[in-house]
Amino acid sequence: MSRSNGSGDPEVLRAEIRQTRAELGATVQALAAKADVKARLKESAAQTRDRVKQRAGQTTATVRSSVHDAGSVALRHPVSWAMVAAGALALAVVVLVARGRRG
Repeated sequence: MSRSNGSGDPEVLRAEIRQTRAELGATVQALAAKADVKARLKESAAQTRDRVKQRAGQTTATVRSSVHDAGSVALRHPVSWAMVAAGALALAVVVLVARGRRG
């Protein structure tokens, strides 16, 4: 069924037809984009890759900052870090000796 614009003016009808064609074309393009699963998967993968890269960069910056802060603390308190290192070494020796006696 056709709808009438009421005026019967051919130029108005042509304008309505152009508008309807444009709307129909946009609708067809939108449906085609939704149906293109391969392209949608590629786009999703690209977005995920970008998010992962961004988070990795943030994590790297955080780790660098933490290492820098730890280095600053170690320089301000070298005796404390020396005691921690000595304790870790002693623990490693105890573990190795205990393993040697079991074997």
